[in-house]
Amino acid sequence: MKNVFFPTVLIILFALVIYKLDEITDFTADIISAKPQVTIEDANSFVHDNDFLYVQKSSDFVPYSKQDIMNILYSIFDNGYDTFTFYCPSEYSSCIKDVEEITGNQTLITDIGNFVHPYNNFTSLKVVTDNTGEVDVIVSKMYDDKMIDEINKKVDSIFSEIIKDDMDINDKILKLHDYIIDNASYEMDENSNSGNAYGALIEGKCKCSGYADAMAIVLTKLGIKNYKVASEKHVWNALYLNDEWSQIDLTWDDPVVEDGATITDTIRHKFYMIDTETLLSYDTLEHNFDKKVYLELK
Repeated sequence: MKNVFFPTVLIILFALVIYKLDEITDFTADIISAKPQVTIEDANSFVHDNDFLYVQKSSDFVPYSKQDIMNILYSIFDNGYDTFTFYCPSEYSSCIKDVEEITGNQTLITDIGNFVHPYNNFTSLKVVTDNTGEVDVIVSKMYDDKMIDEINKKVDSIFSEIIKDDMDINDKILKLHDYIIDNASYEMDENSNSGNAYGALIEGKCKCSGYADAMAIVLTKLGIKNYKVASEKHVWNALYLNDEWSQIDLTWDDPVVEDGATITDTIRHKFYMIDTETLLSYDTLEHNFDKKVYLELK
């Protein structure tokens, strides 16, 4: 009886394997070629969630080109992630090389960071890759929670003080432009907060990036699409209003004027809401930005 039973069972099992061969093969192939799943968490409250001509939000965080990698980095910054892991697909053979080339280019990644809210921008970036295609991105931000809380309270106070419901949007922007200039002075101290909005709005001393961050924060609070523009030597703001892009440079609207023995600040509007042609007619040394990056401003 035993001699008949076991061969019969083996024949039945073999028949089942033959019958289900396609399903078994597909299942095995799926296991072998399974791609790691990217964990996409919710963005923080400072996300802009905008697409631009240079970078766009990534939907799946799977790269197949250099542009996809740039879009992933932009999305990581814009969403406010502190850490994020994505994976290079096997068919994109140069992916790791391209990741390292892009993230090793400080100018390029700084330009990408200029398209996000200042609170979500990075002050330093660490990228770790391995031969399996895994890419780990660690973002260190300039603004900590305490700084953000202080700045937001200050901004709320400014809006309460100078912004009225019956003002149109142009009046509001002008009031904020003038307030920042009137309450901050230019300073190049690398050991202070002069490079960010805390220096501009809380300490009253900042350099160009501090002016630009402060303006970006208040423009965002007004609901205006904006980003920062950078040349090799300078940073200022671009904004989209009334279906067109224009530029504001608070640093150059806040010159220090020597009046005899007295040095005083004065507010100008020469670099307020102007187009690129006008901007470059005033200055091409510090404002000569890369038009392949800030494409809306051509």
